[in-house]
Amino acid sequence: MDRISRIKEFLQSSPKDNFLRHALALEYSKAGDDAGARELFEAILTEFPDYIGSYYHLGKLLERQEQIQLALQWYEKGMAAAKKAGDQHSYNELQGAYEELAD
Repeated sequence: MDRISRIKEFLQSSPKDNFLRHALALEYSKAGDDAGARELFEAILTEFPDYIGSYYHLGKLLERQEQIQLALQWYEKGMAAAKKAGDQHSYNELQGAYEELAD
């Protein structure tokens, strides 16, 4: 059984497990399914805006899709969430991605 199938199986019993949803989105992204990955990342962040790890990956996915303004918006949202949570490491990572893209 491949990783995507295994994660989907786990999600059947815990459909709102953000760790699993995030992992599935990453697997979709690795497999070239950017639409599936984006849908999951956006669902996670819409329902749980404090799930900070997904902001960076969604931003990078949007960069690959050349949706620069949208990527910048998600990085900004992520920086705000990280600041609110007191997560300086994530804030710095998101800020770095934002600044690199904004230049």
